[in-house]
Amino acid sequence: MLDGLDDIDWPRLGHAYGSATDVPDQLRALRSPDRRARQAALRGLFANIFHQGSRYEASAYAVPFLLELVADPATPDADSVLLLLTMLAVGYDERWVPDGFPVAEYRRAAEGGRELLAAKPSPWDGDDDEDEEEDVEYAYVESLTEEDQGRLWAYVELSAYDAVRAGVPLFRDLLAHPDPGMRLGAAYALAWFPEDAAGSLPALIAAADAAPEATEAATALVAAGLLGCAPDAGLLTDPRPQVRWAAAVGRARVLGVDADEPTAEELLRWAASAVRPQGDGPTVPFLDGDLAGYAGLSLRLLGPRHADRAFDALLNRLPAVGGEEALAVATEALRLAFPDGRLTAGTPPAALTPRQRRLVEALAHSPQPWLLDGRPFGNVAMLVADYGLPRSREALLAYAAG
Repeated sequence: MLDGLDDIDWPRLGHAYGSATDVPDQLRALRSPDRRARQAALRGLFANIFHQGSRYEASAYAVPFLLELVADPATPDADSVLLLLTMLAVGYDERWVPDGFPVAEYRRAAEGGRELLAAKPSPWDGDDDEDEEEDVEYAYVESLTEEDQGRLWAYVELSAYDAVRAGVPLFRDLLAHPDPGMRLGAAYALAWFPEDAAGSLPALIAAADAAPEATEAATALVAAGLLGCAPDAGLLTDPRPQVRWAAAVGRARVLGVDADEPTAEELLRWAASAVRPQGDGPTVPFLDGDLAGYAGLSLRLLGPRHADRAFDALLNRLPAVGGEEALAVATEALRLAFPDGRLTAGTPPAALTPRQRRLVEALAHSPQPWLLDGRPFGNVAMLVADYGLPRSREALLAYAAG
């Protein structure tokens, strides 16, 4: 187990905190009999090779060992390791739903990045102190043009993605794992590898049909939709709410503006909902379990025909949600209300369209969307400001009052 781990020159690989010397011990600790040691190692890996969604040179090198751990039945907490692998591949999924992972765009963006990475100095040569080792890498990256920095980081992320992609056959096998957490994680992982859709779709469809729980069936159906297979229309009348949701989301993803009215109706019902009917077991992993938020995002795929009803549904939900859920709702509502983008500076409230005015009033009179765990949520403030509106609720109230 973990053969070859010490053959990697970890000190010369970089992660979020400089040299990746701590990664081998963290990987080994994932098999520790001590639960706290395993949790600390997993937290460490999320922090250094997946820091706030970023991937680093060391990330791709860690992936084969993480895959080995997931494949070993003796590995404890393997479902958590599987989630780390999925996030190393694509980052936070909020960037990619409802459209799916644009791997072709990533491959184009990464062209030339391999050479740029090869020219990057090592973060540590064994003699420099910690400050110097961080400065060497930072100075190199900062010396590049903005375009070359984009190529470099796109290649780093693509390297991690392709390293995880090597595990696709394993993920298909895990769809039949005895642990429901592993089955759920495997379906979620397969959703992000469209280049392997031909082999993954039959496995996902079979998994959805055989799933003993609605959460598993829904996850497999959404994954299939992201890979290009529309769920059967009959599932829109399934007695299980999560399955109906997944069928609508998957059909919207594949059929787009040609989606039928029952698909639109199901999405609209979910988009206006302020509850999470997930039950006590595992949650659907997409968008951190925010089914209503995912439905709201999927409405854009149906085109302008349903725009008015979509906007009404989002506005109905907005006052009742906060944090990341509010961010998803506000993103779509702002997109619908401001199709031309940012307001011209100095635009008076009287010049707003009726739809824009409704949204401004809803945001100004709804405290919840501006909060995350009871504290001001900067992401919503920045999103609102991106459209030329005041970046606080108090200022927006004053603006709405003229």
